[in-house]
Amino acid sequence: MTLNTKTHKNALKVISSDRERTNILRKYEQNLIAYLVQRIPSWISSDMLTLIGFSGSIIIFVGFVLATYLHSSFLLLGVAGFLISWFGDSLDGRVAYYRKKPRKWYGFALDITADWLGIILMGLGFVIYASGPWEFFGFGFVVMYGWEMVTTLVRYKITGKYSIDSGLLGPTEVRIILSLIFITEVIFHNSILIMSVVATTGLLIANIVDSLKLLKLADECDIREKEQSAQQSH
Repeated sequence: MTLNTKTHKNALKVISSDRERTNILRKYEQNLIAYLVQRIPSWISSDMLTLIGFSGSIIIFVGFVLATYLHSSFLLLGVAGFLISWFGDSLDGRVAYYRKKPRKWYGFALDITADWLGIILMGLGFVIYASGPWEFFGFGFVVMYGWEMVTTLVRYKITGKYSIDSGLLGPTEVRIILSLIFITEVIFHNSILIMSVVATTGLLIANIVDSLKLLKLADECDIREKEQSAQQSH
């Protein structure tokens, strides 16, 4: 991968301008995205990239269905689906910023909608693949992810800063973990059931911690606004 250092640094600066990343793989991921945005053909729009990303979620769903009725090895389609999902989801907004054609609120609304529909598809796929009480963990995963999205949106409203990461874990790390779970399920049948419990429980704990931090942040903002209001009245 040959890089023009000056051009690459400029691309890296542009794609990072509107958000702060905290995930473990941020350095490598941002460098890869900066490399890719320079090479996406001009006829591929941001909306097309969003559609490509969403198609990854459809592939994950199809993988679950085929694994249910044919063979568990079809879950490996889900690994390809996560890769496609990452490609479209990571590049749609970044390409728009790199081309200096951002549609901040339109892109934000479209991205959230596509992400939510994608996670519903994945949860539905798991419900089809699992059986008995295990199905509830597919539903639980969707609920936990939805909770995380709400927390992210409220944090954005309070701080004006949009972050897609929860501490050291971001969407990329989650996709990698889920891909490893899929691969493990192909090798050790039904291991995904136990891992779904662990994943859902982990999301529950993370959401509780993030919500408590958000409430503290909101309280601090209220106090600050009251102090500013009091100063202005004098």
